[in-house]
Amino acid sequence: MTPQELRTFCLSFNATVEDFPFTPETSVFKVLGKLFALTRLDAHPLTVNLKCDPDDAVRLRGEHEGLIIPGYHMNKRHWNTVTVDGELPDQLVRELIEDSYDLVVAGLPRSERLRLDRS
Repeated sequence: MTPQELRTFCLSFNATVEDFPFTPETSVFKVLGKLFALTRLDAHPLTVNLKCDPDDAVRLRGEHEGLIIPGYHMNKRHWNTVTVDGELPDQLVRELIEDSYDLVVAGLPRSERLRLDRS
């Protein structure tokens, strides 16, 4: 997955925006103001921080040692840093991004979730 493919996929979700609250190089993808993916698209290797169910986070780290690690500068229980350099299948990376988006949406107030369903 290229940096542009990563950006395009993140922006494909309903009500998602790309923001730069930290530095001009750090892309933060949000749904209704809530972060679900954070990356430096110019980094080598390309990595992305993604929200993850705590049990799945530990399992994924074990299955993909060195490629999926505890979230850099994030709550290590709920976030993973995923290396997107071609060693992990693109389909897995897409699933992890979608899971992160879904977890964040699930934590939104009901009224906001309903608003997303109508968009």
